[in-house]
Amino acid sequence: MPAMPAIKKNDEVYILRGKDRGKTGRVLIVMPKDQKIVVEGVQMIKRHTRPNPQRNIKGGIVEKEAPIHVSNVAIVCKNCKEHTRIANKILADGRRVRACRKCGSTIE
Repeated sequence: MPAMPAIKKNDEVYILRGKDRGKTGRVLIVMPKDQKIVVEGVQMIKRHTRPNPQRNIKGGIVEKEAPIHVSNVAIVCKNCKEHTRIANKILADGRRVRACRKCGSTIE
């Protein structure tokens, strides 16, 4: 299995493919084993749920986010406000950090 790109929880990502192409959102869940992520407000599906009084679930049709493959998203740089690929940069103190390919600033 290939290594998963360095997309982490709470990163801002831009959707490159699919019905939500062009939207941006925050990463809620990262699933490295499946190479998928869940993005807030993107890839919404309707789920029919049964009422369960023990778990305090009302039931009905619930809208929730579905996972999307990491190859279909790009990280958004906070400095240049554009979607970009991720570069690895080694700082003077020896730490490895993620960096923007367009402007070179660190992403953290």
